[in-house]
Amino acid sequence: MSTLAQAPGDPADRVVAFLNTLDVEDGVDDLESVTSYAAWSGRDQTPATLAEARRLRDLLRARAAGNRSVDPVTIGVDVVLDDQVSLRGATVTAEIAVAVAQLSLEGRLGRVKICPADDCRWAFYDHSRNQSRQWCSMQVCGNRAKVRQHRERASTDTRG
Repeated sequence: MSTLAQAPGDPADRVVAFLNTLDVEDGVDDLESVTSYAAWSGRDQTPATLAEARRLRDLLRARAAGNRSVDPVTIGVDVVLDDQVSLRGATVTAEIAVAVAQLSLEGRLGRVKICPADDCRWAFYDHSRNQSRQWCSMQVCGNRAKVRQHRERASTDTRG
């Protein structure tokens, strides 16, 4: 389990860590209960904060998977006006919302993606120059998909 505290300071790392609280491959959901959410976040949580986190994660995972028509989620964020304007989150979901806003303002939100492999669905940050990375890992998920496609083509070729 990767915890929020283990996510480096880059907003992309924090968003990816939050999205990966759902591990499809291993069947682990760090937002399964208030207790598991508290363990992941390192903070006390309530049923209400858990429900908000699940809603936000579902929305962000859908968006990262390419679904642009997702329902909005309202999350309170503090705007601090000092020498410069800054956003701060008082809750974990507010911190994640701030990270998402930073990525969006920097034009990097589209680089947060979900692996298309049905047995994976891991979130990752696409560091490629042209944002064309498709798989969380070319060595694992990408290779499996290519082998599967090759076998399907070979099977079609032998039948036809």
